[in-house]
Amino acid sequence: MNIILFLTMIIVSFIVVRIGAIALQLTGLEWSLAKFQSLSCFTGTGFTTKEAELITGNSQRRRIASVLMVLGNVGLVTLVATFANTLRPALYLPQITIPFVDLVIPSFLVKWFNLMVIIVFMFIVYRVFTRTNILPNITEFLRRRLVNKDIIKPVSFEELLVATGGYGVSNIEINEKCGFKDKSIHESKLGEKDITVLAIERDGEVMPNPRGNAMMLQGDKLICFGKLDKMRSELCPET
Repeated sequence: MNIILFLTMIIVSFIVVRIGAIALQLTGLEWSLAKFQSLSCFTGTGFTTKEAELITGNSQRRRIASVLMVLGNVGLVTLVATFANTLRPALYLPQITIPFVDLVIPSFLVKWFNLMVIIVFMFIVYRVFTRTNILPNITEFLRRRLVNKDIIKPVSFEELLVATGGYGVSNIEINEKCGFKDKSIHESKLGEKDITVLAIERDGEVMPNPRGNAMMLQGDKLICFGKLDKMRSELCPET
């Protein structure tokens, strides 16, 4: 029974990390960074100071990270305990119901048999999830569930990187709630809020280093540099 519990915990851990990554992405983290942060929190390996600013500076992300840390500690203890029991000799053979299997596998080889089952199972799971469309489908299903259940409220910006002192770069999509929609960069007075527009993306075309008279229209994506907490609170508030 321990080997089944161990294999189940492997799958559950994978799903928890994936849910954590999706939740962090919905708060505005870039996907690859969200995946890394989720895995770091779940395994307790930590992350650099600059990356920590992205988590500690946002209350919703702190809650997600806290849940991942708690579940990670519980999962690690369970995995270690079940893995140790899995390798104990003569532990599973009496529970196997396949006829004559006890004559095929000597009791002293049971732990190695269990270890081989674990390795083969993990390899199969890795191949299935990385070489097929199963993983994207699972990710999209989990994302829809999180959004539909209103567990995580998605934001209209994506934080691409973070610099020291809480400054970073964000990809912001202009929606109908943006106070500077249909205004020029100069009229928006973003500079007074310590926010610099690095580029404007519109209909697949990018306008780098836009001038002050460049208009910002609904549906445009702005790449901005500034204080991350200020950009979260003041740019394109969510409905």
